Amino acid sequence: MKIFTKTFFFASLILLTAFQANAQGCVAIRQMGSCSGASGSMLLGKGQFQVGTNYRYFRSFRHFKGNVEQKERLEKHTEVINLSHAIDLNVTYGLTDRLSVTAILPFAFNDRSSLYEHDKVNRYHTQSSGLADIRVSASYWLLDPHKHHKANLAMGLGVKAPSGNYKVTDGFHSGENGAIQIKPVDQSIQLGDGGWAVSLEAQGYWQFAPKFGLFGNAFYLSNPRETNGVATGRKLPAPNNTPIDMSVPDQFQVRMGASWVSPLQHLQLLLGLRYEGVTVHDLIGGSNGFRRPGYVVSTEPGLSWYRNNFGLSFSMPIALIRNRTQSYTDKLSEEIDHSKTYHGDAAFADYSFNLGLVYRFGKKSVSAPISAPVFKDAEKH
Repeated sequence: MKIFTKTFFFASLILLTAFQANAQGCVAIRQMGSCSGASGSMLLGKGQFQVGTNYRYFRSFRHFKGNVEQKERLEKHTEVINLSHAIDLNVTYGLTDRLSVTAILPFAFNDRSSLYEHDKVNRYHTQSSGLADIRVSASYWLLDPHKHHKANLAMGLGVKAPSGNYKVTDGFHSGENGAIQIKPVDQSIQLGDGGWAVSLEAQGYWQFAPKFGLFGNAFYLSNPRETNGVATGRKLPAPNNTPIDMSVPDQFQVRMGASWVSPLQHLQLLLGLRYEGVTVHDLIGGSNGFRRPGYVVSTEPGLSWYRNNFGLSFSMPIALIRNRTQSYTDKLSEEIDHSKTYHGDAAFADYSFNLGLVYRFGKKSVSAPISAPVFKDAEKH
């Protein structure tokens, strides 16, 4: 039982830590989609530090309007292709056995190719790279971990700063006679959204059998700012003709799954479901401006491995349902122009790759039962 307990808790930690970045294409689900508490509070004792890094890659190219795929885009080779590489650096400190704080420093490297943004004949690329939006949060276990070893629930509260450049520009082959014009890149590859935001977070686990457990987390990012002033080149229909700037949207993520301890030492297999997206309407503030709201439901197989103070994890969310919902601006356009339906599309990925690495160090809380089993081997040194 002790062997399983340490394996289950640590595997849950890594799984929840590994997936900070999960954008799925033109629906700009930025790289802050999981509970930050998961990146440190699980198993973290008083006075301990944990550092980690997470890498994510995806390629989006399948266009959807609503939940219907626009297969003709691939047939005609007019699809928009987004390639995204993201790296998060995070550090967590245990203030107590129940309360921890986490800081996440994210970086993104994006490439977008299309026809429609350029001369509509040739495929050209625009790019962005650099620091994204930094996030700091705190997480607190509701139950005393000294008394509740098999199940617990933590709640978290965080702040996101507009540290990422939300005005990245690049060259577009859209001028007269193919001349290059310098304009803002598409919202989906901007490094930030330009707004201060508050995140509400939750995470939990339940060991219900000697070899099995359940885990889950939820995250909601509330962006009060309505638009960030970056022009998109779009306008509302005539006779309004008002220019549309980029929106600063809310986003969410819910994950749940089961874990199984394999016969192989230090290895655990995991299978879960992920539901994430960008909302049509913001919880606080207005919802105007250009956004591509939508959601993705994915199945998420994964595995985790640990040795001494190190942990390694991998997962590959595979999309089951993709839906580009009708935006607030789409609906407003229909109120102005009754002659047609306004419902934009978005490109989604089939899957993404996620890889995470964590390392634990610092003074171990002697009284913390959830910390001692995990790094028992390290106590000998």
